[in-house]
Order: sequence, then C-alpha cells, then structure tokens
Amino acid sequence: MIEILDTRELAQAKQTGALVGGILQDLKSRTAVGTNLLDIDQWTKELILGAGAQSCYVDYEASFGRGPFGHYICTAVNDAVLHGKPSDYKLADGDLLTLDLAVSLGGIAADAAISFVVGETAAPEDLAMIDATRRALEAGIAAAVPDARVGDISRAIGTVLSAAGYPINTEFGGHGIGSTMHQDPHVANTGRPGRGYKLRPGLLLALEPWVMQDTAELVTDEDGWTLRSVTGCRTAHTEHTIAITADGPEILTLPK
Repeated sequence: MIEILDTRELAQAKQTGALVGGILQDLKSRTAVGTNLLDIDQWTKELILGAGAQSCYVDYEASFGRGPFGHYICTAVNDAVLHGKPSDYKLADGDLLTLDLAVSLGGIAADAAISFVVGETAAPEDLAMIDATRRALEAGIAAAVPDARVGDISRAIGTVLSAAGYPINTEFGGHGIGSTMHQDPHVANTGRPGRGYKLRPGLLLALEPWVMQDTAELVTDEDGWTLRSVTGCRTAHTEHTIAITADGPEILTLPK
C-alpha cells in the first residue's frame, strides 16, 4: 500500500515527527555509562503514553521477527544494527548505541533513528561510520524531490556509503509510512537512478541508511528480533521521516 496524505494528514505528520525527534533527543540526553537498556525502554513508554501517542512496536509482529516485539523502542548495541530488542544490559563506556523509534499520534506514524557513542571513549572508526550514515541520509533527502524516482534516492544514499568503503545490505532499508509504520515503496540503500515509484507531494518516506563495518551479512539473535553483523563488527544507523512536498523534501522528525 502507498498512501498520499492530504493537507490535514500532513499537518498531523509534522506533529508526530516532532514528537519522535524530541523523544530521541530526550533519551540520548539521559543515556550514560551504566544506563540499562530496559530503563531506556521504560522511559520511552512513559514519554509516548504521556504524549497521548501509541507505540508502533510493542504489539508489532512481522515475518522477520518472532512473536510480538513487546517493547517501545529498538536498542541496538555495537554489533547489533536493526530491531534491537531491549535486554537487561548496562551500557559501557565506548558502546555504540542505536535508538530506533516509531510512534503513531492522531492516526499518523513517524519513524527515526540515531546512533551515538556512550561515554567518553569514542573510537574514530565508530564516529566515521556514524558520520557516513548521516551524510548518506542527507544525500538521500536531497534527492527526494517531486517526480524523482525511488531509485534516485537509493543511488544517492548508496553512492555515499560505497565511497566511504562500507558494504551495503539491501534486505532492509527505507520505506513508505503513513497510517501504518511500514508501507510501500521499499527504499533500498543502493540502487539504480530513474527506477521505481515516482515521488509525489503528500508521500511520506522513512529513509534509513545503515551499515556494518566490514560485512553486508546479517544474523538474527536468539531473541528472534535483533539483527547483528555476522562478523561481530560495529554498526551504525541514521533515519528520518520526510514528506515530499511541491517545494521539495521536508524533514519531519527533527526535535523542536
């Protein structure tokens, strides 16, 4: 399903996006060495419910997961990169943490992710990898103009990631979003320009460049959800929900 939102729905999408961006920044500011991932999940629950919103994750079931996700946020640490299921783990200095959050408010969902290093010890290669995903996201957003194709976004993202030397997995990537969290079109993190769905004003896309340092192959954790690098290497993931408008792309998940 591909949804094209009307003016009222786009206004609501902006509210949802601002909520998601604000929660992620709040969580980042609270997170420190010794923070338990389950505490981050509890803080997220309180922030979502306190805003009168609904989690897109807690009851979510998918073919690539085992049973309902059961938590309010994805917390991926070090070699984990996607669908990180919160566990009883206390963060250590130098851990590379990704927080991925999707929320629905007023019937419209928004989705975003941030990666950052916890504590004071940040390996240069971790910071470079995070920066590459941020730059790839910027390139993908810049390509998301009316009448462009999904393949133009994929090519823009992939060009940055490949130039930075990272292998690219195409099983999981960006996606349409609207009244539900995951919709068509799929937006791979590399692709051919001029191919795929033509972008129209009113379309929402969640763009999410993610990489693993030395592999493109994933393995599923014993929890049935968390996806890790098969080699145990570090990972990074950056995501925004954007709206296609007549004037170009608008980022919705920036905090106010």
